[in-house]
Parts: sequence; structure tokens; C-alpha cells
Amino acid sequence: MNYTIRKSTLDDLPVILSLRDQAREIMRSYGNVNQWPEGYPLQEKFENDIEQGHSYVMTNDTGVIVGTFALIPGPDVTYKVIYNGQWLDDSPYYVIHRIASTPDSHGVLDAILDYSEAISPNIRIDTHADNIIMINGLKKRGYQNCGIIHLLNGDERLAFQKSSV
Repeated sequence: MNYTIRKSTLDDLPVILSLRDQAREIMRSYGNVNQWPEGYPLQEKFENDIEQGHSYVMTNDTGVIVGTFALIPGPDVTYKVIYNGQWLDDSPYYVIHRIASTPDSHGVLDAILDYSEAISPNIRIDTHADNIIMINGLKKRGYQNCGIIHLLNGDERLAFQKSSV
């Protein structure tokens, strides 16, 4: 599938929130019941991503929005301290957050990683330990598990990085 990626606008927000809810259901169907509780990430987080110019949507060949993500230049405050490992390097990096898609869209993660890696040779991303789909997809693309980070609310996440710096 070929996807087109563009910056999100506030007009895209209802679709982005729907994608968030669909992604939650996908995670639940694969046994990941702890990541993204109902209503999370908050609408305000997506609005802020859009206002800051960090939010993107993906459209399929027919122009339908089937995915979303945030690509944010570092540093990320939650990545300052890493446990049980270390980052590959301290070079400037971008972070991918809030990936969501429809259940029948395939190749979304690869398209997001292709897009992000074209922007920066140094990408960091984190995910819940139960998000086996994301973990396997990242490893398949050469991302290395660097350790554990804590979100601002204290929740643990597995931290990954791919750097060709």
C-alpha cells in the first residue's frame, strides 16, 4: 500500500481521535490491555501536536486518512533518564509518538519509519512492554532496545533507537 503523509490540521482532529480509539482496540485484541486507557492520549495532546506542527496523518490511495503519528524534535524530557541500558548516542534526535491506524491498514509502521528516517538519521521511540506488534515491527526495522524510560506519570516504557549518525 502506498501512503501519503501530510501535516495534520485541526479539521483532522475527529478522525485522529477515531484512529486513537481504533488503535486501542487493536492493542486490546493482541493482549495489550494496559496501554492507552479510555480517552488517552487526551484530545488536548493531539491538539497541541497539531498546533506545534508535529502531527501527521497518512492517507491511502483513495485519500482516506488511515493513520496518524507525531514526529517531534528532541530532546524529550522523558528520555533524559534511561534505566537498564543506555541510548546509542547523544546526537540530536527526533521522537515518534502517538502512532495510530485503522485495523485493516497494513505497512503503516514501515511508512512512518521511512518518513521519519528521511527527516532525521537518529530516531527514538518508546512503547509499552505488552505492545508486541510495535516491538516486533521496530526490531524488524533495526531499532535497538536501549532500556526503560518513565513517562511523566511514572509508567514504564521500553525505549528504542535507530541511529545512523
